[in-house]
Amino acid sequence: MSSHRRRVKKFNRDTKSRLALMRGLMTSLVEHGRIKTTVTKAKEVRRHIEKLITLGKKGDVAARRLIISRINNPNAAGVIVNDISKRMNTRPGGYTRVIKIGRRPGDTTEMAFLEFVDYDWSAKATEADTKADAKKADKKSQAKVKKVATSNIIAKRKRAVKAKKKARTASRA
Repeated sequence: MSSHRRRVKKFNRDTKSRLALMRGLMTSLVEHGRIKTTVTKAKEVRRHIEKLITLGKKGDVAARRLIISRINNPNAAGVIVNDISKRMNTRPGGYTRVIKIGRRPGDTTEMAFLEFVDYDWSAKATEADTKADAKKADKKSQAKVKKVATSNIIAKRKRAVKAKKKARTASRA
């Protein structure tokens, strides 16, 4: 089978599944600013999302409706038109970048980050660190609650064992 002049990657999916995959990846990219996916998926999504951003630069109702029809998510379309297009207004194109990060351990597929060129990873890293710290603190408090709960259960069991012993000795006498 020849791959010459082939426009789209099919990813071994039928049309509806492929469209759903692309829409999901584009929505995630718009929401998070950066996604981790395979290199081929990243390159395919890049084609579509850059067209949407260029369309979003017009900012009129027709452009917004076209974006909604392609991405099928009004919130993401609003973000594209109101936020991302404004940030990329001076750029003539090339709004995203693909950063290869190595191979996935399970099937050795080449993985990559797809991100917008103005993605601020340091801010996201500090945000992730604060979330991780909050999670650790939450886990510690949950561990304390769990410890107290387990000690209460153990004390209850001990009382039950003592009561049973007392009842046995009383019945023997």
